[in-house]
Amino acid sequence: MTFKQLKNKPLIKLMTNRYMVTLVFFIVWMTFFDENSWLTQLKFNKEIDKLEREKDYYKSQIEQDKALIEKLNDQEALETFAREKYHMKKEHEAVFIIAYDSLEK
Repeated sequence: MTFKQLKNKPLIKLMTNRYMVTLVFFIVWMTFFDENSWLTQLKFNKEIDKLEREKDYYKSQIEQDKALIEKLNDQEALETFAREKYHMKKEHEAVFIIAYDSLEK
């Protein structure tokens, strides 16, 4: 096959077309090398998703804390919470903390 015969093939004509070469160069440039490349955009989208999940988590934690604050407005509930969570005690009272061994034997 000679060079002229090869040059007349439809695929070769398409690949050597200057508009096609420019288009391929542009696509490769925008995909990999540009500062707003497709790969960078994927990384940013993953980070946005992670931050939105964190935002939802913290919103749920805020709701739980608000519910706890509402519950602790009562003096008895506050005392019970302090005893259970922080092991506080009244005067002349002994507190025994039972810790269970979590190691399996």
